Amino acid sequence: MDERTRVELEAAAFRGLVEHLRQRTDVQNIDLMNLAGFCRNCLAKWYRAAALERGVDMSDEKAREAIYGMPYAEWKRRYQKEATEEQKRRFEQTKPLHAKISGHT
Repeated sequence: MDERTRVELEAAAFRGLVEHLRQRTDVQNIDLMNLAGFCRNCLAKWYRAAALERGVDMSDEKAREAIYGMPYAEWKRRYQKEATEEQKRRFEQTKPLHAKISGHT
């Protein structure tokens, strides 16, 4: 497979993941972190880091909007629930497994 095709396939897979997460507003970020070690915010940080590496100026808020499909504050207001004590406990236990970009490790 040539490089261009590989990049196009990776981009398509990323878009599919982002769209899936936009539709699954019932899935909380803390649950994603606890199970997979990354969440929507991590994706936004990777997105922003990639933009900055290519000389594209991008704020954290714009990167989050690219992932959430709306301003982050609006998503939180509409969909984010208060974390349970069990979710918080699990979050602390799984910190060593969180994506480095999360800032939680």
